[in-house]
Order: sequence, then structure tokens, then C-alpha cells
Amino acid sequence: MENIEQQNPVEDRTESQEVVDSVAEFPDYSTKTLKEITEIFQQMLDKGDQQELYKHADALKAAFYKVLKKEKIAAGVFDTPSVAAGSEASNAADKENDEGQTVANPYVEIERGFKELYSAYKQSRADYLQNLEKLKEENLEKKLQIIEELKELVEKAEDVNSTFPAFRELQNRWKEIAVIPQARAKDLWESYQHCVERFYDYIKINNEFRDLDFKKNLELKTQLCEKAEALEGEQNVVNAFRELQKLHEEWKELGPVAKEFRESIWERFKTATTVINKKHQAFFENLKEEQKQNLVKKNALCEQAEAIASDHVEESAKWNHLSKQMEALQAEWKKIGFASKKDNQKIYDRFRAACDKFYEAKREYYTNFKNLMQENLAKKEEICAKAEELMNSEDWKKTTDKLIELQKKWKEIGPVARKQSDIVWKRFRAACDTFFDNKAKHFGKQDEKFDDNLIAKKALIEEVKAYKVNDSKDENIAAMREFQNRWNEIGFVPFKDKESIQKEWNDAMDLHFADIRSLESEKKFNKFRKMVTDLRNSGKGDRSLRIEREKLLQKYRKTEQNIATLENNIGFFAKSKNVESLVAEIEKKIELEREELLRIEEKIKVIDNQF
Repeated sequence: MENIEQQNPVEDRTESQEVVDSVAEFPDYSTKTLKEITEIFQQMLDKGDQQELYKHADALKAAFYKVLKKEKIAAGVFDTPSVAAGSEASNAADKENDEGQTVANPYVEIERGFKELYSAYKQSRADYLQNLEKLKEENLEKKLQIIEELKELVEKAEDVNSTFPAFRELQNRWKEIAVIPQARAKDLWESYQHCVERFYDYIKINNEFRDLDFKKNLELKTQLCEKAEALEGEQNVVNAFRELQKLHEEWKELGPVAKEFRESIWERFKTATTVINKKHQAFFENLKEEQKQNLVKKNALCEQAEAIASDHVEESAKWNHLSKQMEALQAEWKKIGFASKKDNQKIYDRFRAACDKFYEAKREYYTNFKNLMQENLAKKEEICAKAEELMNSEDWKKTTDKLIELQKKWKEIGPVARKQSDIVWKRFRAACDTFFDNKAKHFGKQDEKFDDNLIAKKALIEEVKAYKVNDSKDENIAAMREFQNRWNEIGFVPFKDKESIQKEWNDAMDLHFADIRSLESEKKFNKFRKMVTDLRNSGKGDRSLRIEREKLLQKYRKTEQNIATLENNIGFFAKSKNVESLVAEIEKKIELEREELLRIEEKIKVIDNQF
């Protein structure tokens, strides 16, 4: 008798089937619309194929909620409270728009309809399983009855003409009965096989009938061996394993062969089975290792995504940079295969949570940023209004200083929306340009007077050059002061001649009065030295010197700030029209401020030498 365990060498299907399910290929439902997903589910439900429904239901459900969430976010509709990706979402509450009006959530009915479909599937699935269990029990009773009839047939087998047709009829009835409870399948099959073999081995039938049946069974089993051996070339290991299971089911339904062929034909079939089983086992092990590595890779991506989501960002440029990083992580995620069935949903939920946290923070930042830009726009519009109030002023010096101060405040204000930035800037520039154009026109009218002043100053320079220095120091000092007073009384000259005429004047004065002027400057500095000495010798001593030094330091810092402001203003007004004179004036101020810095620095050194 054939070994009954050899008749079913296919490995246990519980774990194997999970592997098959994990690699089953499904359409990418997430690329479809909510309506298309619902229609596909409805068609499957109407078709009533429970196996197909069971394979696709969860994938359809996950895709539906993924697409639903994406569309809600795009439409500005958010669930309250939020739910994990892939699970059934609660009905989204209606929300208020910017005007405080209630806006109905357009997705409530769509989601309710899908829930009803899924509930109908769950009910049909429960009914199917209940009926299947009932059918299994009924089939079990039928097969037990067939075994009893086989036992009776073996015991009373006498007339081959009557018993063999009855035996064949029992075999056919056995084959027609499908599923039975899995727990009873092995014992039931062993009992059936035992009765069949007893019939063949002990019943007194005609050798011609038995040999003919043995021969037919050998031919059929040889064909099954050939089919099993051909599966070795199948590239899809999962499909090969499925086909092998079907071949084993067919093998079970065939009767025995002649004793001399039983061992050899079984060994051939078992050998082919072993090859497929080993390939399947290797595939299973490789798949588990691959899923393990996929989990490691996805954990790493989760950690990176969580780090990005936890980053405290206060700049738009950095948000853009981090968004590109997050998009790169999502693209990498799609390239990685599934993790194990028990881990895959958990790791996906973790990654999705990090992504949701990041994009929610980004939305919140840009909402606040938008409000900030509105505030900045209001501030810049206020500056524009002030500039427009000043643009027709003829108080040239005071208004110039005010516009420079407004420009400084302008640069301290943050950004505004791009579509408003150019508009408000042009408005401010227009006001500034109006003032400086008016100023340029005003001073342009004084060119003739400036020319007269230039002639007067040149004449005075000639007088200085012609002065004859005498031996009286007091007369020389008096003459120098008279020349200086007359120079100061003469007004402005054309700007282009300002520096050259000033140089001529200094050279002329130095020609006769260099020593006296140097002495005057030295007197002023000596006067400062004497003050420092007096402070050092006073009752307050070091304290008075430190107070004086601190005053000088404050003046030094103030002068540095003035220089920075003036340099900054040059960069601003250099872009305006008709402001060449203003730029040159500012540069002259910078030069004077730098000279003042040197004088202050010298005075600080004088005080420091007293400590």
C-alpha cells in the first residue's frame, strides 16, 4: 500500500498562502478617482465572487481613503478629529469660510456611500463563511457515508460485475464532493485510501479489470509527473507552487497502480515536488529577508522624515529646502518594496504621520507668514503715505534727512507678497524721485549765482597769494582770520568746482599761514590735554576721566553709525533719478565723519595715557 503521507507532500499552506497573498499583484487603485474606486467595488460586489472580493477589498478601501484625504486637503476640507491614513475616516464636520458662512463638506455623501458598500461586503463575507462552514460539515457527512459504503462493499465483494461498477460510482461521488473541515481532511483521506486499497488488494475481481484500471492510473500519474517536472522551468515560483498544489489534488483522486510501479511512480512525482518545494521555500526565505531589509530601509526613512518634521523653521527658503528633502524621501519610499504583512501598515502609518506633521507645520507657517506680509505691506504703505506728504516740500535739507530716515525704516521691514512688492516699491520711489527732481531743479536755478561766487572766491585766493607776511605775528594772525571770514561769507559755488576751489584756497592759505594754522590746531588740542590734566588732578580723579572717556566712546559709536547709515543711503538713492549732487554731498559727509573719528580716537588715547 502507498504511504499516505507521501500522497500529500505539499508543505503546509498557512504560511505559504500568506507569502502568495503578500506578492499578489493588484492594480494601483490610488491612481483612480473616488467614483471609479466605488464603481469597481460595486461591480465586484454585484459579481459575487467572494475570493476576488476578499483579495481586493482592503486594497480598494486603503486606496479610497488615500484619494479621499488627498482631495480633502486640496479642497481645504479637514476631518475632525484626524484619523490614521488607510483607516475609515469619521464624517468631516462642516466648516466656516472666511466670511463666517457655513460650507457643507462635499465628501460626506461620497464617504457614506463607500461605507455602505464596504458594510455590504462584510455582511456578504460573513454569510459566505457561515454557509461555507455548513457546506463543509455536510460534505464531511457525505464522505463519511461513502467510506462506510466502501467498507460494506469490500466485506461483501463477490460478483465483480456488480461490485466494480458500485466501486466506481462511489469513487465518482467522492470526487464530486469538494471542501470539508481542514482538521478532518487528513484522517478522512487516510480512511478513504485505506478502503480503496483494500478493495483493490483483497476483492476478488477479474484481473483484466484490475490490470486495465492499474494501467490507466499509471498513465494518468505519469502525465502528472511530467507536468510536475515541467514546472521546474516556470519563472514565477508562486505560480509553479499553485500549479503543483492542483497536481497533488489530482493525484489524490487517482486510484493505485500495479504494485511493481507504485514506489517508482511515487518517487518520480515526489522528486519533482521536492524541486518545486525547495524553490518555493528559497523564494519564501528570500522574500522574508527582502521584507526585513525593506523594513530597515523604511525605518531609516521614517527617522529622517521625523527629524525633518521636528525641525524648527522660520524662513521660507528653508521650508522650500526641507520640502524638497521630504519629496525625495517619499520618492525613495515608493521604490522600496513591502515589509512583512504584520509590519507594513505600521511602518506606513509612521511615515505618513511624519509627512502629515511636516506639511501641517508648513501650512501653518505660510498662513502666519501671509499675515506677517500683510502687516509689512501696511507698514510700507504707511511709509509711502509719509513720503508722499513730503515729496512737494521745499525744505530741502530737513526733508532730505526725513526721506533718508524713511528709507532706513523701509529696509528694516520684512517682505511683502510678490504681487504687491513691486507696486508699493514703485509708489515709494515715485514720491522720492518727485522730491529730488524738484530739489535738482531748484538748485539748478542758482547756477548763475554760484558762478559769481566762484569768481569771488578765485579773486580772494589771489589776494591771499599776494599778501606779504611781515614780522608781526599778531598782524599775520589778524590777516589770516580776516581772509577766513571773507571766504566763509561768500556763498556756494557750482558743485563740480567745489573740491578744486577748496584745494586752491587751502594751498594759498598754507603758503603764508601754514605755521599759524597748525599752531591754532595745536592750541585746540593742547586745550583738550589741559582739560584732561585738570580732571586728573581734580578731586574726582579717575572717575571724571572715565566719564569723559565714555562720552567720547559714545560719540565714536554714534559717528560710526552715521557713516554706516550714509553709506547705506548711497546704495538706495543711487538708483533714483537726478540725485548726483545728493550722492556727492553724502560722500562728503562720510569723509568729514571719518576725519571726526580720527580726532575722537586721538582724544581717547590722551585720556588712556593718564591711567
